[in-house]
Amino acid sequence: MINVVLAAGYATRLGELTKNFPKPLLKIGENTILGRMLDDIDKIPEIDEHVIVTNHKFAPIFEEDPLISPCLGGGSDRRWKKPITIIDDGSTTNDNRLGAVCDLLLALDYLDHKKGTVSTPPKQGEMEGVLVVAADNLLFFSFQEFVDFAKEKQTSCIMCHEQPSIEKLQRTGVIVIDEQMKVLNMEEKPQEPKSHWAVPPFYIYLKKDLDLVRHSVENGCGKDAPGNLAHYMVDHTTMHAWRMTAGRFDIGSLDTYYEAVEKFG
Repeated sequence: MINVVLAAGYATRLGELTKNFPKPLLKIGENTILGRMLDDIDKIPEIDEHVIVTNHKFAPIFEEDPLISPCLGGGSDRRWKKPITIIDDGSTTNDNRLGAVCDLLLALDYLDHKKGTVSTPPKQGEMEGVLVVAADNLLFFSFQEFVDFAKEKQTSCIMCHEQPSIEKLQRTGVIVIDEQMKVLNMEEKPQEPKSHWAVPPFYIYLKKDLDLVRHSVENGCGKDAPGNLAHYMVDHTTMHAWRMTAGRFDIGSLDTYYEAVEKFG
């Protein structure tokens, strides 16, 4: 399974802090936002490789990052054991960005043309597909739990958590689920939410559903947010939702970044 990190945004809400620097590489203590996430994901046995999709402006910064750089060349001093690939999506500003869904399609194109990944038959007991993560969250649980859930269900999966605030539900994806956690319906930013189950930007798409992903945009799927793809997939295949066992800290503004530094740095 490949870990695809969506990191091509320009984080305009963080102002000067991210005007010329990618939000995922902002420091939280001696680590970075992305580094903390990779510390967890790299330990998952099912993960073979990390693919980070960023923009043309920030690609050199990712390549020169002191934690990431040793992993690009497979050096002995690397922090993470799994190899890392940086993909430049070619965009240069927030106005000409491709959108998260198109960035994921770039990653799939790379994997399709790379021998020994998605295109090859899996080894016995191996789980094939992609784990898709947004790179601007601090998590208080392990993605291993999410991967284990997908292995149990044998379907593509999304995450969910209970959100009591109607105002916050109106700014995110909202799902309806049955007793087996099968997703019955999903809406993006609904004015009248049908449940209190909110969807964070973390997904598992199994190999059997990747053709749906590849043709999603041409069939009307929105390009901008990763939740657009999840909504499209819920309408076209069976998906289950894993309930988060702990919280997360979404770094979306200067205030939340400085709060994260104070709390966790």
